[in-house]
Order: sequence, then structure tokens, then C-alpha cells
Amino acid sequence: MAMVMAGSGCTEKMSHGPASNYSENEFEGQKLTVCAGAGLIKPMNELIGNFENETGADIEVRYGGSAEIFGFLTSKECDVFIPGDYHYTEQAMERNYVFNDSVENLTRHIPVIAVPAGNPANISKLEDLAKPGVKLALGDPNGPAIGRVSEKICTQAGILPEVQNNTIVKTATVNQLLIYLTSGDADAAIIWEDMANWSEASGKLKVISIPEKQNKIQTIPTAVSTYTEDPELAEAFNTYIAGDEAKATWEKWGFEPCSS
Repeated sequence: MAMVMAGSGCTEKMSHGPASNYSENEFEGQKLTVCAGAGLIKPMNELIGNFENETGADIEVRYGGSAEIFGFLTSKECDVFIPGDYHYTEQAMERNYVFNDSVENLTRHIPVIAVPAGNPANISKLEDLAKPGVKLALGDPNGPAIGRVSEKICTQAGILPEVQNNTIVKTATVNQLLIYLTSGDADAAIIWEDMANWSEASGKLKVISIPEKQNKIQTIPTAVSTYTEDPELAEAFNTYIAGDEAKATWEKWGFEPCSS
């Protein structure tokens, strides 16, 4: 079991080889299915395109809430598993759904409070989510990773009953929370910090940090499924997105890569 490094939000990395230890077009015509958390769509689309161009591989990606893509994994429908929270990879490791020595930690995943531009409910801190009349959109605790994490954050702060009373919708993916915020249908939501860099959010949201002592900073991991029929290609992709070559892409989209 990996160990959590205090204050980092990253777990201790297992050793891995070079990011690009394959030849150009080495995997021409070979196919791979990647299952990734919906909140990772921006960097993953870019990384997948780069990997396909370099290797000739054909990568199909299935996005969804972390619980949903965990279901794809258990149904033997994915080769590389990338949830938005290390919790789901731990579950996969315990059940032998992924190769434990393939687990790589990619980036920190930092929850923040997001409000529409203008901040109509005057939200300035976590406790304000419990104020009467505040309309909240939150991830479903049984769906995206942000839903489970938001519930833990509010429970720790002692405001979960009030927050649940203020919640007007629980979404199946973190991406849907942006729609409620940018449309003005919700006064606040808990999302991932990196999403503030999305074009859909530009100029439409204000981000309010959650103090680290109140927060539940997560790690985004990647792992190879034990059910993959092309372990060489799966391992190459798994290593690529965790390697030095991929760091610029993660940083471009507002993520903080874990140390090598």
C-alpha cells in the first residue's frame, strides 16, 4: 500500500522507467482503451493525441465519474485506469483489478469552492456553504471523486447537514457542476482547482481556496488493468503520462505534477 506524504496530496511513487522507451510508430495499428475521470478531459485529450502521434497507437478513451469508470474496470472494459482520486485505485489494487507495480502518481487534485462571477451569495469561506438560502451544486458522493471528497470536507467541518439541505443538485460528473455555476443556477460548488483554467470557466467563475487543514487534497493515479490484452502498450502509455515529457501538459491545464 502506498504511503501518503503529509501536505503534498501525492502518494509515494513506485519506481518507473523512462517516459519514452519505445520506438517511433512502435505500436502502429494497436488499440488501447483508457478509462479516465471526466475532470481530466482537457489534459488527457492532449496527452492521448501526443502519444498516438509518437507511437501510431489508437487510443479510445472513456470519461466518467470515478465510480462509473471503476465499473468499466471491473467489467474488463479498460486497459489503463485513471480515476480522480487515489481511493479508487486502492480499491482496484485490493481486488487485483490493476497491477500494483504499475501504479504511478500523476498530479495533486485540489478541491476549491467555485462561485459565479459576482459571487451573488457572498461566499468567502467553507462555512458559508451552510448559510440558509445558499444554492449548492455538488458532485454525487457515489459518482465523481469530487462528490466523495466534498462530503468528507463538509463532514470534517461539521456542516454536512446544512450543506445537504442547501444542495439543489448532485451531479454524475464534476464537469456538470460548471454548467450550474456558469448558468447562475447555483451559488457555489466544490470543484477541482484546475478547472478554473478551462475556457468554459474563463471570466465566469471566482475560485475560493479551502485552507489545507480543512481540505482533502487528493492524488490522481494511473494503473494498468490486469485484464489488458496488450500489456506492453498499456504500460507504455501508463509510463508516458507519468513521465517528464507529460509534465508540461499537466501544468498547462493547472495541475501540479507529483515529483518523479
